[in-house]
Amino acid sequence: MKLPRIQRGFKRHGPDYRFGDQVDFAEIKYTFGFKTMTIGHWVKPEEKHISANLIYDALADLAQILQLPPTTIGLRNTLNFAFGSGGQPGVQAHYCASSNTLALAKNAGGGALAHEWWHAFDHYICQHLITKPSHGFASAAWLRAKQVKPHALNRLLDNYFSNTFLQPDRQRPSDFFSVAKVADQANKQIYYAMPEELSARMFEAIIAYHGDISNDFLASGIKHSELERLGLYPSQKHLARCAAPLLGYFNELGKILYHQNH
Repeated sequence: MKLPRIQRGFKRHGPDYRFGDQVDFAEIKYTFGFKTMTIGHWVKPEEKHISANLIYDALADLAQILQLPPTTIGLRNTLNFAFGSGGQPGVQAHYCASSNTLALAKNAGGGALAHEWWHAFDHYICQHLITKPSHGFASAAWLRAKQVKPHALNRLLDNYFSNTFLQPDRQRPSDFFSVAKVADQANKQIYYAMPEELSARMFEAIIAYHGDISNDFLASGIKHSELERLGLYPSQKHLARCAAPLLGYFNELGKILYHQNH
């Protein structure tokens, strides 16, 4: 049988979570704590089987990298997941803030999962990080207001945003931001330099370059890419500076959640 495109080209190195078992989307919903799970009418049965395994492994890898309980991925049961349904034409993956939905296209969503999950997290965490936020995404609200609610976890996330957007002196824009701004001016658009896009590209690069686990379905098209060469993905030095507070944030969050659940 000729396999659907969704199975092709996704390399992975990481733990065996399923031990060869076939999972379904109901199991994904339960394991990762999503509020709802929607599958498009045009997704064929064999595509469901293949994609369910790919998505399960990718989300499990994400939880493992971040050291979070798997159910945390669903953001306290507020995040909806759609596969082959609810996306945007020509877009491989999309996060819709108005409905809290992460949508993957049937044949093109692989590789963008980490990027879009960050958008969902960035949107969810805004009210917990920023006092009187002026924007729905924490990254944008931070850049506009910088009024971070006092909490040990918030200090780590504050450092992540600071390191992403600013130089170490916290006074000048980072090269990552400056390059993105130039690219937007050349393209006569505002996209690459948007704070929510900068923080998402930084996040997916951190995931892609994680040493122990790699998953092309979770994050791909970053290493040695043209966008990386142009500086629209962070340099290795900049990535390391941002990875420490970001992974520290999720690691500490995971410890708190595991303690609460046991």
